[in-house]
Amino acid sequence: MMSTLPLLCFLFFLSCSHLLLSSSFSFSNSTKICPHGQALALLQLKKSFSIKKFYSEYFEFYHLPSYPKTEYWKEGSDCCSWDGVSCDLVTGHVIELDLSCSWLSGTIHSNSTLFRFPHLQRLNLAFNNFSGSSVSTGFGRFSSLTHLNLSNSLFLGLISPEISHLSNLVSLDLSWNDEAEFSLLGFDSLVQNLTKLQKLHLRGISISSVFPNSLLNRSSLISLDLSFCGLYGRFPDNDIHLPKLELLDLWGNSNLSGNFPRFSENISLIDLYLSFTNFSGELPASIGNLKSLQTLSLVDCQFLGSIPASLENLTQITSLNLNDNHFSGKIPNVFDNLRNLIFLFLSENNFSGQIPPSIGNLTNLYDLDFSYNQLEGAIPSSIYGFSRLSFVDLGYNLLNGTIPSWLYTLPSLVELDLSHNKFTGHIGEFQFDSLEKIDLSMNELHGSIPTSIFELVNLSSLKLFSNNLSGVLETSKFEKLINLTYLDLSNNVLSLTMSVHSNSMLPNIAFVDLSNNNISGIWTWNMGKYTLYHLNLSNNSVSGFEMQPWKSMQILDLHSNLLQGPLPTPLNSTYFFSVSHNKLSGEISPLICKASSMEILDLSYNNLSGMLPHCLGNFSEDLSVLNLQRNQFHGIIPQTFLNGNSIRTLDFNSNQLEGMVPRSLIICKELEVLDLGNNKINGTFPHWLGALPKLQVLVLRSNRFHGHIGFSKIISPFMSLRIIDLAHNDFKGDLPEMYFKSLKAIMNIDEGNITREYIGEYYYQDSMMVTIKGLDLEFVKILNTFTTIDLSSNRFQGKIPECIGNLNSLRGLNLSHNDLRGHIPLSFRNLKLLESLDLSSNKLSGQIPQELTSLTFLSVLNLSQNHLTGFIPQGYQFGTFGNDSYFKNTGLCGFPLSKRCTTDEIPYPSQEIEAKSESGFDWKITLMGYGCGLVIGLSLGCLIFLSGKPKWLVWIIDKNIHKKIVRNKRSTCR
Repeated sequence: MMSTLPLLCFLFFLSCSHLLLSSSFSFSNSTKICPHGQALALLQLKKSFSIKKFYSEYFEFYHLPSYPKTEYWKEGSDCCSWDGVSCDLVTGHVIELDLSCSWLSGTIHSNSTLFRFPHLQRLNLAFNNFSGSSVSTGFGRFSSLTHLNLSNSLFLGLISPEISHLSNLVSLDLSWNDEAEFSLLGFDSLVQNLTKLQKLHLRGISISSVFPNSLLNRSSLISLDLSFCGLYGRFPDNDIHLPKLELLDLWGNSNLSGNFPRFSENISLIDLYLSFTNFSGELPASIGNLKSLQTLSLVDCQFLGSIPASLENLTQITSLNLNDNHFSGKIPNVFDNLRNLIFLFLSENNFSGQIPPSIGNLTNLYDLDFSYNQLEGAIPSSIYGFSRLSFVDLGYNLLNGTIPSWLYTLPSLVELDLSHNKFTGHIGEFQFDSLEKIDLSMNELHGSIPTSIFELVNLSSLKLFSNNLSGVLETSKFEKLINLTYLDLSNNVLSLTMSVHSNSMLPNIAFVDLSNNNISGIWTWNMGKYTLYHLNLSNNSVSGFEMQPWKSMQILDLHSNLLQGPLPTPLNSTYFFSVSHNKLSGEISPLICKASSMEILDLSYNNLSGMLPHCLGNFSEDLSVLNLQRNQFHGIIPQTFLNGNSIRTLDFNSNQLEGMVPRSLIICKELEVLDLGNNKINGTFPHWLGALPKLQVLVLRSNRFHGHIGFSKIISPFMSLRIIDLAHNDFKGDLPEMYFKSLKAIMNIDEGNITREYIGEYYYQDSMMVTIKGLDLEFVKILNTFTTIDLSSNRFQGKIPECIGNLNSLRGLNLSHNDLRGHIPLSFRNLKLLESLDLSSNKLSGQIPQELTSLTFLSVLNLSQNHLTGFIPQGYQFGTFGNDSYFKNTGLCGFPLSKRCTTDEIPYPSQEIEAKSESGFDWKITLMGYGCGLVIGLSLGCLIFLSGKPKWLVWIIDKNIHKKIVRNKRSTCR
């Protein structure tokens, strides 16, 4: 018995070994052979999609392999070995399907074989094109599913509430399916039922719900991304106890408000994104407890106050972005401990003071942006070791001093922006050629452009405009800048020498602005033959062009030069063409009408002559501005305009045009400015213009219009009109009371709620002439709050209508040199914004209303040559007007006249009130002469009346009018 025991043990061992081997063999086979039904379902799934290769930036950013996985699925082979398929090691059931980045294109229908895998535990269909598919009920059948990723696959429509039945889900990612959305209860059900979630990413899914408080009680939660989900309401103010939380992303929920979240001290948060939300308040000192934080993004929120010093505890942080908030105070000197920082963005806040010197310790810094603040002082000079710094933006601050030498020695610098500061001194020499963009514009730099800039072979953009740079630029210096596409050296004192071989330089240049420099002579630098689309040489002394070889020119601005000879013809591609203020002569060639893309055509202030081509009104459906003023054109105005045209401004002022105003203008529904002044146009008042809904400026002065203005059949004509100049014509009859009652644009304007802007586009603003006391004032820009009416020098008669007093937003009123009678209307006291009033040379009688002293903005008054009597009102603005304002009113008495009144009761307020003008005009004054022999030319540039009474203007006008009167008196005595 004992002797057989070893044998039995041996046999038992063999038996066990056989079973083990058999089991092992079976186990091995199960990893090779999946059930036939599953293989068939996978092949049917493959056939339901087409393969379309597409590129996504995410592939590159996240280093994701992208290829057609299903292409390698072959019938007859083991599906468990197919790419993207994983099976259970025992049963052979498919438990994981990863078809992400597989170029799949098609629709997942509710009967798709995708839903025939009940044992699936992981499903990843991310980064495909399932456009037209919804997250349907089929996805709710995977009861064993723990990981579901459908991100970036163009799912749309309602997300099935059955997805909330996947109670075993640990990770759910539906992000970047921007046209998908949860129902009202679908999201709540998901949050309540999926209690095991560690990762919930719904970026871009429309939820339109308040933030679910219950999510903050999920201690298992590691990653939460609800960015761009339409969340609203207030984020919970209670403490957040999520010890495992590493990511919280609420980016882009603009209606979600709250204070900075209150995190418990034991939190492991790594990335926090609250950008583009409505979070507000100050950053708490407890932010220093987030010691694992690597990314903090608070862009475009409503945070304010100073940055807490506890920020220095965030020693792991690599990206700090506080752009576009309301932070103020000094930037704390906390960077000694933040040596892992790679990205530091504090732009568009209200930071003041100096740049902290500890910034020099950020040796890993790659991108630094402190732009759009109020930082002052010099940039710290003792900074070393910025070997990785590639982007520096300190623009739009108050920084001064010289540019420190270390900025010229950064080996990796790609972009440098120090624009809109107060830097002085010379530009230094750059030591490395890595730079691609330089912007030092709007400073006080002087000297020449350093030669090293012309060695920067990678440079694509160079902006040095609005400094005091000088010297002679030789075009040959640009030879190495073959990648330069943007060049702006405008508003300096540079001159240019063009070499014979300069045409081959800057082959890729697209934008060139050399305006406001000292460039003269014939232009021969024809760079960028096929690429240049924007060339601005305005305000120089260029006298001509050797040739114009450009094939892609869109914006050509040559105004204010010394161009002579015939008008150059713009290319068909050109949409902005300005040659104003030159010495061009000859006629306009009909070839100009081939420029069918033209939007702005400005030929003003030249010596052009001849008749206007008939096609000028209809050669471009995009034409917005046609400015031909101050030339010598004759003949008639073009009679035809395109239906649906875009014409906004027609300015034919100061030519010799005749005929009548073309009725075809009635189809110019976009017309805002019509200036036909100073021509020989005749006919009666074009009342039909009152139907133009956007007409704001109408100038018909100094023509041959005649007759009664009369009535209009249009209900509420000229509703948008706010600048009217009909002076120096032959209109007669009563003043047009009906039109005054219809000028809604001059009534009850709440200027506090109006955005002040100029008539025109970004690159072009309209101008006009306004006459005050014989002075021609050129508004080089027309502010949208400026209003004026000039009906002077006609034959109007009768009384001044009381309804003019309803135009309480009026700035200027000139009814002089007519045959008006009666009293000055008492309603004029309502013209609270009036700055200029001229009623001279009429037959007005009675007293000057004492109530006019309430017009505290009034700076110009002319009541001369009437029949006014009685006291001159005293106080306020009337204390500033001289004798000239009342000349030849023999019945007037009191200050400033020498004639005393017969009563001692002269009203005189105890103090004068200085008016504050709010008109905000840009003025360019030219005194064109008034009376005998007075011709005074003054160029006073562009001034903006934003505050304070324009005393200088009053002084100039009154002084010169006084000289005129004295001179006339002397002539009379002789």
